[in-house]
Amino acid sequence: MKQYKLQDIRNVGLVGHGGSGKTSLAEAILYFSGVSDRLGKVGDVSSVMDYDPDEIKHGHSIDASVAFCEVNATKLNLLDTPGSSNFIADTPACLRVVDGLIFVVGADEGVQFYTEKIWQWADQLNLPRIIFLNKLDHERANIAPILETIKKKFNKNPVFLQLPDTTGQNFSGIVDLIDNHYFSYNKDGKGNGKTGEIPSSITDEVELGHAELMEAVAEVDDDLIEIYLEHGELTEEQLSKGLKEGIRNGQLIPVICGSALQNMGVDLLLDTAIKYLPSPDMRAPELAKRGDAEVTRSANGGEPTSGMVFKTIADPYAGKLTLFRMFSGSLKGDSTIYNATQDTNERVGQLYMLQGKKQVKVAEISEGDIGTVAKLKSTVTGDTFSDAEEKVVFPPIIFPLPVFSRALVPKTRADEEKISSALHRLLEEDPSLKMERNAQTGQLLLSGLGQVHFDVTLERLKRRFGVEVEVKAPKVPYRETIKSSTKVQGKYKKQTGGKGQFGDTWIEVSPRKRGEGYIFEDKIVGGAIPKTYIPAVDKGIQEAMANGIIAHYPMVDVKVKLYDGSYHNVDSSEMAFKIAGSLGFKKGVMGCKPILIEPVMNMEIVVPSDHVGDVMGDINAKRGKIQGVDPADDTQVIRAHVPMAEVLNYAADLTSLTGGRGMFVMEFDHYADVPEHLMQKIIDEANRGFEEKKKE
Repeated sequence: MKQYKLQDIRNVGLVGHGGSGKTSLAEAILYFSGVSDRLGKVGDVSSVMDYDPDEIKHGHSIDASVAFCEVNATKLNLLDTPGSSNFIADTPACLRVVDGLIFVVGADEGVQFYTEKIWQWADQLNLPRIIFLNKLDHERANIAPILETIKKKFNKNPVFLQLPDTTGQNFSGIVDLIDNHYFSYNKDGKGNGKTGEIPSSITDEVELGHAELMEAVAEVDDDLIEIYLEHGELTEEQLSKGLKEGIRNGQLIPVICGSALQNMGVDLLLDTAIKYLPSPDMRAPELAKRGDAEVTRSANGGEPTSGMVFKTIADPYAGKLTLFRMFSGSLKGDSTIYNATQDTNERVGQLYMLQGKKQVKVAEISEGDIGTVAKLKSTVTGDTFSDAEEKVVFPPIIFPLPVFSRALVPKTRADEEKISSALHRLLEEDPSLKMERNAQTGQLLLSGLGQVHFDVTLERLKRRFGVEVEVKAPKVPYRETIKSSTKVQGKYKKQTGGKGQFGDTWIEVSPRKRGEGYIFEDKIVGGAIPKTYIPAVDKGIQEAMANGIIAHYPMVDVKVKLYDGSYHNVDSSEMAFKIAGSLGFKKGVMGCKPILIEPVMNMEIVVPSDHVGDVMGDINAKRGKIQGVDPADDTQVIRAHVPMAEVLNYAADLTSLTGGRGMFVMEFDHYADVPEHLMQKIIDEANRGFEEKKKE
């Protein structure tokens, strides 16, 4: 395959809210550049980028996909990212390895919530960007309010590089404001704009737009503003220089117009992206760590090898595919690469570049480029490839935290044997998934970003690995504790024909502060109980605590003091004292006001300002306690403590309350008393479940 100079490579991410048309734009680019022989459609087998069966079934992107094409002797690596809240995890990973972004905004719906979130991520990485105003042929296309939203939400003045002749069904052409050329399009999907006369109906608008563009570009640089003020115009070379500088440093956010579905304006977008988005050698140096020292890596032809793995694909037939970007140096096939994150060498076989699902064999992935390798043993998403002598490590990729959990129960013994390895394969592919075996409830819990994310994961589990499961709601890991103290005797006496059993204990049971755990004190004096039997008393009490007293939940935060007792020279044994300790503890707990305590989650909920009241009211209804509300632009961050039992389905609740414009994270914070009016119901349900389980 042809080798490209650094200056002739563009690594570009297509980002934006779900449904804005990112994949349709990618398909149009691939068709226009000759990679595909027909214009692929989302939700159809013709799509190059959405090739996974789940994507075809659901009709939208689930995973990030990669393809490349050549336009004007420049190689364009396209990373098409998901925009749905359930599948957003790939997006921050892709942002780490691209050099520029095309934000796709639908002219029918405008800027949506996750467009704002991705914009914030792009700001953190200082990524240059272009806005592609898509769907101008839609009957609801309306440009003016979208521009106002961009100004307000992003605190940027968008600069039109192009103007459409109109919007809606009559949209048929675009004026390039740089040179005031008009391009008309046939609705045949071929995408070739033909130059012609600017329609008289928009000549005034074009003249104003050209002047505004000149002024905006001139303000990028002091020298340019002087030239503009003196001559009232900038030359094509001066305009190009100012645009490049303004886009690179974030001063200018250019807006391009078109319709990806009709392949209109895509040719002009490609020209703009190649001309004004940076090549790998113009990217800011990538920060890394070498031990405790901070170093940088960049593609300039002389630095040691370094690269980052940004995605893993778990293919049951081809094996694991590892997608990576080389920031410096190159990687050759049939070689060895050092994984600095895992501190291990990996054997590299055949290298590829991906064209959707198609693997194109290459001999080398040069610096600044994106490639793929199969069947690496230890490498996972986020790992750093490094020169073995340098051992540099790039900062980890921060993925969204899972917020939706369910328990999985394998349907058959064969499923039970396969489920662990299958889930680990899926977790390698999707780092936003989390799997754990809850030590208290014994349930195998799978967590994801939402119900749809979870459902798709189960579909893949069945289709790829042949594993079927039943899904159950997670059990809330309640615990038991006490609120008062008591002294009680625990005595076990059993007389049979032969040797009997005898153990006699006196214990004091008292509560401890929340989180202090269990403590056993031996206060026996004068040999009332021999030393050899005292550990058995402790063991009997701990076993009783583990099985629970009132509802079969583990008991915590209890102090037990063994202060007296008696024994029999013949009949006493460790077993007798273990049983005596257990009996005494169970009896004592019932006299200590036993209660249930429940896990309480610490939540941070980000919602639009106009939904704060609804969300706070819902939190209060869920027995939550608001800890504070912090303003953030036109959103609010609500901090709250809420019982876990009330937020097992909170992802769906928040979507309903905010129309999909809210997001949240939560983690365990502490245990708190279950209110009395709820406690007996929970105890009855737990005991009923325990009895049913005994019958099975």
